[in-house]
Amino acid sequence: MTILFWALFLSIIYCYFIYPLLIFLMARFKPNPIHKIPIEPAVSVVISLYNEEDVIGPKINNLLEMDYPPEKVEIIIGSDGSDDRTHEIIRQFQDPRIKLFINPSRQGKVATINGLVPNARNEIIFFTDARQILDVDAVRKLVSNFADPNIGCVSGELMFTSKEGGTAKGVNLYWNYEKFIRRQESSVHSMMGATGAIYAIRKVLFVPGPVDIVLDDMHTPFKIIQQGYRAVFDDSACAYDQVADNPKEEYRRKTRTICGNYQIFAIFPGLFIPFKSPIAWQLFSHKFLRVIIPFFLIALFFINFVLSYEPSFKLLWTLQIAFYTLALFGHLTRNYHKSLFKYISKICYVPYVFCLLNYSAFVGFWLFVSARQQTTWKKARDT
Repeated sequence: MTILFWALFLSIIYCYFIYPLLIFLMARFKPNPIHKIPIEPAVSVVISLYNEEDVIGPKINNLLEMDYPPEKVEIIIGSDGSDDRTHEIIRQFQDPRIKLFINPSRQGKVATINGLVPNARNEIIFFTDARQILDVDAVRKLVSNFADPNIGCVSGELMFTSKEGGTAKGVNLYWNYEKFIRRQESSVHSMMGATGAIYAIRKVLFVPGPVDIVLDDMHTPFKIIQQGYRAVFDDSACAYDQVADNPKEEYRRKTRTICGNYQIFAIFPGLFIPFKSPIAWQLFSHKFLRVIIPFFLIALFFINFVLSYEPSFKLLWTLQIAFYTLALFGHLTRNYHKSLFKYISKICYVPYVFCLLNYSAFVGFWLFVSARQQTTWKKARDT
């Protein structure tokens, strides 16, 4: 039992600390550079949405003001059964570059994208969402990567505006950690998934996804990697959003993401094979280990309890109890921005969000095995 304890403990340490260090060192001392030069290929902007009347107007204005030749841009919008004022607002823009396609009933995001891409006439497909605002030069910066013939997919960076709440601070810290790893993986070969709000691909490499897929922004890059191309991260191209300070919203997002990860593992088993897959090590260390860590944590907790009669394990047991107690206080004080509770929240938000994300990952597994995750999506709003 002692051996099992240390195996679980070291696996967790490897996943969160050793692997990021190793991939950082590999990216620094054995990089795989991207040969970028300014180019202006024709671009089709693709947006799939549902009931986005509150954001679609500013988003279209944002796209029309892009620093890119207007004659080389088209904007293709697919509405998946919207029943608010979304269609009316889109039609108010009298611009021939904007094309609206409407699904009379809900079909899901992937089904909508599968129908939109064949209608795109340009060689580069730029995917974005309705909510996030892009830098004016985001398209220009992303497409410069396609000057390198080995690049098939490029993701930009999603920047979150800061908030005071404990959930928001913890999620923002976690997202920055994830982007650090993504940046290193991209420098070695490929990132483990794109940011749905801002990424682009070569149209010729697009493969329609199964309509029940949850993470299209992971499925599409992996299909491109399977074809022998790289999927890379370019943090000079930015989109902006608000980080959720609502634990229910973050929980819902994370459970959906983890469920989607399990789908991806089932679809792409060959990408785990060393020496045949260029991303086998990264996929196992970053994605697979991360989703099974919740099970390791549960097992570690109970094994540590059984071994706590030994002084060294009693200390580790005490540290585990202290960590989860801090997480509980973080949960209770997450919305306090004044008085003593504000400082308690600052101390506790890291263990709180760590536990929130791992609990969400645990639930995401059960959503996958029970096939209960819906393929239609809900609007992500910070309530």
